[in-house]
Amino acid sequence: MQLVFATNNLNKLKEVQALIPAHIKLLSLKDIGCFEDVPETQNTIEANAIQKAAYVKQHYGYDCFADDTGLEVDALHGAPGVYSARYAGEQRNADDNTNKLLAELRDKENRSAHFKTVVALQLNGKQHTFTGICKGEITTAKQGEKGFGYDPVFKPHGYNQTFAEMDLNLKNSIGHRGKAIKLLVAFLNS
Repeated sequence: MQLVFATNNLNKLKEVQALIPAHIKLLSLKDIGCFEDVPETQNTIEANAIQKAAYVKQHYGYDCFADDTGLEVDALHGAPGVYSARYAGEQRNADDNTNKLLAELRDKENRSAHFKTVVALQLNGKQHTFTGICKGEITTAKQGEKGFGYDPVFKPHGYNQTFAEMDLNLKNSIGHRGKAIKLLVAFLNS
């Protein structure tokens, strides 16, 4: 079986490749010659994931899965949410986004947050979705050099490290994307 993972994010690709069994050949957008930006114009995380997977299936003909992830912060009424990648502007800069988040939470006591990933699968003409959530809190400063995005400021419940301080195996075992991908893999293996 081969599946396209609809992402240009090499960090996400690396994370997901570590979770996909060897009998599934994972293709990237680059592998299928898709170099344009796949649209993400919906107003929910789930709808964005569905839109991306449907776009690849419609324009390239491959069975495909796509994910969309958002960081939802309680004190910010769920923001940045679906706008997590563009929180500080269209340049999609992770440092800018993280700095804006820390600035907005500067005077807030409640730092509870969760990451939410929705994976949408287009397979054999049918659509399926899988959701993974990881609860935690936002730190007061960046910690760690690993990971990407908001990883340096997100500390999952029950751990003393941020995602950016964890090795990939631990992050994948407890993280939002790992949980959603495990549900996807269980479905594909059933």
